[in-house]
Amino acid sequence: MPVPELYILRHGETEWNAENRMQGELNSPLTPKGEMDAARQGEILGSRDLAGFSFLTSPQGRAVQTAGIALARVAMHVRTDDRLREIGVGDWSGVLRDTLPMPEGKDPFMAHYEIAPNGEGFARLEQRCRGFLADLTAPAVLVTHGITSRMIRSLIIGDSALAVSTVHGGQGCVYHLKDGVQTLLE
Repeated sequence: MPVPELYILRHGETEWNAENRMQGELNSPLTPKGEMDAARQGEILGSRDLAGFSFLTSPQGRAVQTAGIALARVAMHVRTDDRLREIGVGDWSGVLRDTLPMPEGKDPFMAHYEIAPNGEGFARLEQRCRGFLADLTAPAVLVTHGITSRMIRSLIIGDSALAVSTVHGGQGCVYHLKDGVQTLLE
């Protein structure tokens, strides 16, 4: 899928990430490590020429908090876009991952997002992300979430976008996507 140049950030570590708890539509604040993750992303972006870029974030608190730290020195205006929110996990919002059923398959972590009762599921997430990407007309910096980042990157680059060590989104790093190539900036 051809799109303008992108930098994609996942929010910094949250209290619920540290507790291994499903967040989905719910929110928890960044931990001190999460604030450092966001500051590191800001350092990475500070070394880039972002003239002509727009800056968009998920409206969820953890992403907005990350954007406030990471984009403070590089963005005059940051807009929210609801399509950058995290995949909904329905009845499993707030639940500890250790208490969830262990699905069969290659990646039980990812399977939880597909089978969550009353959750959004990957088909609806993909539709939402395709709509977002179709509306992009200029280079952008996106602050989003692990699974949403994963979906956006796979729609643009394909499955090879997920063959990096931080497959689930990468806190504290930045994904740069340009001309069909993804580069992990750490």
